[in-house]
Amino acid sequence: MRSANPAISDIVAAIGLAIGGALGLAGSFVASAELRETLWTIDGVALVVAAALLTMKYQRQGNDFVAAGFLIFVAGESLLLAGNAAGLEASVPSYVGGISLWAAALMMVSAPKTFALWMRLTAVVAAVLFVVSAGLILWGAPLLPTSAPLPAAGYPFLVLTFIGWIWTLLKPGH
Repeated sequence: MRSANPAISDIVAAIGLAIGGALGLAGSFVASAELRETLWTIDGVALVVAAALLTMKYQRQGNDFVAAGFLIFVAGESLLLAGNAAGLEASVPSYVGGISLWAAALMMVSAPKTFALWMRLTAVVAAVLFVVSAGLILWGAPLLPTSAPLPAAGYPFLVLTFIGWIWTLLKPGH
């Protein structure tokens, strides 16, 4: 039987996604390296917690494909966290690995019809933009995590996806 109220783990996951989305975007726009690294570290930890809880939620529901997608997101976010303190230039190798895993995670979470179509579409757009960014970096383009238009264009789509996941977690009867 479904409860009218979200479970505490859903609320914690939603808070983690909100913190991750807000601080991740904010970190992309600050000039101070120390502030950016701090915001991105908090963002990364919040997203790891949220994705771990979502892994468990969807695995318990028997939706292994989506659960595995969230588990892959944990791995990608962990790589990003590992590079934060190194600074923008030195973080590029872990950044490429992290956004590549983000892309795989977003595709896996979005392949089944678990989430609304608009959320799946924003996730796919983000995934494609991250794959293109990773490919460009691997082929020698001097892109940093803050470079525009790529990879920066992928972040708003990722955050829109997070907003959809938050809405799904918190809607009554879910």
